[in-house]
Formats: sequence, structure tokens, C-alpha cells
Amino acid sequence: MQNKYFPTFVLGFAAAVLTTVPGVKNFACCLIVPLAAGFSIFIDQRLKQFASKVIMSEAVVFGIFTGIFTSLFGTAFDLLITYLLKSNDLVRSITEVEKMIKDLPFGESGKMTLEIFRQIQKDITTTGFSWFYAFSQLAGNLFVYVITGLLGGLLGYSFINNRYHKNPMY
Repeated sequence: MQNKYFPTFVLGFAAAVLTTVPGVKNFACCLIVPLAAGFSIFIDQRLKQFASKVIMSEAVVFGIFTGIFTSLFGTAFDLLITYLLKSNDLVRSITEVEKMIKDLPFGESGKMTLEIFRQIQKDITTTGFSWFYAFSQLAGNLFVYVITGLLGGLLGYSFINNRYHKNPMY
């Protein structure tokens, strides 16, 4: 028997792979995750042979699950690449971050933020892993990808119902 939310798992995985590709990952929150969520609803409808309309609550759940799976897999891939290379975008851009924080009037909080960034940089360059970086990546990805996945699910709901279920019998 097939799991009802398997399309969200597969499309979440695919979106997570794309979020690790340099250049493409810039479009993750705005394009990749919403498209993956909408496409997961399409795949589900295709498996059901478009037998019934998509319910809004189902579209919301599909969007949220796609966002969650993208967050989990994307964070795991990012952490794996960071571990193997002992570097990432944060480590490479730490000098620019330091300049920006020093130029802006953050005061004591800016100094504390710099210390956290330096500790993350030290952990990543020495061991390849930072607990704080891992937690912040997961939290940020969950927040952004779940919201954009939700929006993509609602867009997919609207598109599929308008395109494939115009018949008033449904």
C-alpha cells in the first residue's frame, strides 16, 4: 500500500538537493520549494487519476510536509558538505560580516554576535561541525521552507482545481 504523503517526501528530497547547488539555491525559498509543494499535490492527484478535487486542508498539509522534508534533507546535505569541506558560505564570508557589524551601530550585541560567528567559524574549520550552526540552519530552513511550501501548496490547490476539476459535478 502506498503512503499518502510519499510525493511530499520525494519532492522535498528533490528540492533539498537543488537547495545545495550553488547559484540555484538562491531561488530555494521563492521558487524551488513552492514548486515542489505544488508538484507534490499534482503527483498525488495524478496517482488518484484526478478522481476528486483537492481539499484546501490537504493542500496545506502537503505544502507543510514538503517544506519540512526540504528543511530536514537540505540541512542534512548542507551539514554533510560543510563537514567534508570544513568550509561553507558563512566561513568564507566572515570578514565581510565582521566589517558590516563593525560599521553598523550594534554596540555590545554586535560584539557578542561576532564572537558567535567566530566560534562557528573555528568549529567548522577545525572539526567540520558546529552545533550552533546546525541548529540555526535547521530553524531557519524550517521557518522559511514551511511557509513557502504552504504557499506553494495553496497555489497548487488553486491551479489543479481550476485546471482539472472545472466540472461542477465535483
